[in-house]
This record gives sequence, structure tokens and C-alpha cells, in this order.
Amino acid sequence: MAKKKTAVAFNGTAEQAEKLAEVIARHKETPGALMPVLQEAQNIYGYLPVEVQIMIAEGLGVSLSEVYGVVTFYTQFSLNPKGRHHIAVCLGTACYVKGAQQVVDRISHRLGISVGGVTPDGRFSLDACRCIGACGLAPVMTIGEDVYGKLTVDEVDRILDLYMQKD
Repeated sequence: MAKKKTAVAFNGTAEQAEKLAEVIARHKETPGALMPVLQEAQNIYGYLPVEVQIMIAEGLGVSLSEVYGVVTFYTQFSLNPKGRHHIAVCLGTACYVKGAQQVVDRISHRLGISVGGVTPDGRFSLDACRCIGACGLAPVMTIGEDVYGKLTVDEVDRILDLYMQKD
């Protein structure tokens, strides 16, 4: 059975929309405003769904395709929401050789989501990254700010259980 990315409905608040409007107003007349507006918008919403991209395009007077092009070009931007516990597994060479893909597969199976997905309850999201600079600890996984190194597949369930108990 293939894992799917779970779609989460956009549920921005009036306060977030107001903050975004202030950001757009502050940058509107500045050349090259799109990047800083997108960065601040992602800080406000946690990701850049199409609804936010439309607000930015209309507010800055640029096309939605221009906004979308920038969002999808730069890896710092995300089209998908992140869970309260954002999991990232390094798939760089050292981690991959030491079994990181099996770690990803176990997390994906346990949570029922694929890479880039978020659980329906918004608790967990899963991403793969290329290198986090801890090759000596390969394979490496982060959950939020917590780093787990020299992982084995057998440790995944115990680690996930710690975060499941936090909520």
C-alpha cells in the first residue's frame, strides 16, 4: 500500500492575515520585496499554501505564477504544513549508507504518511534532507530541535512513543 501525503485544509486566522497585510504594506514599494515577504509569511503561517500565495500576489501586485515559481524554486519554502513534531531524516551519503532509508520507511509505516506528509491530526510531519552536518553520527534524524544519531530501525518506535506521550 502506497503512503499518501495527507492534505490538511488551510485554516489561517484573522490575526495571521492581519500580520501578513502589515508585512506586505511594509515591503510593497521595495524592489525585490517578494523574497522577504515570503520568508515572513512562512514564519507567520508555518508554510505557504496557495491561499497565502494569492494574498501575497495581490498585495504586491505580482502574478500568482511568479509567487509560486519562487516558492517552488527555493527549498527554504514549504507548500505543506509541518506537524507539531517535525521529523527530518538525513539521506545524505553517509546516512544513506548506514541505513537511513530503512529509518524513513519505518517512520512512514508507523505514522501512515510519506515523506512530505503530515498526519491527519497535525501531530507529525516527515521530511528527508540531504545533509545536516553530523555525518559521524550517521544515520541521523531530527525531531524539532532534538537530534538522534547512530539510529537503528529498532529505535524508531521507542523515539516516536516519547513524542506521542508529550501530546
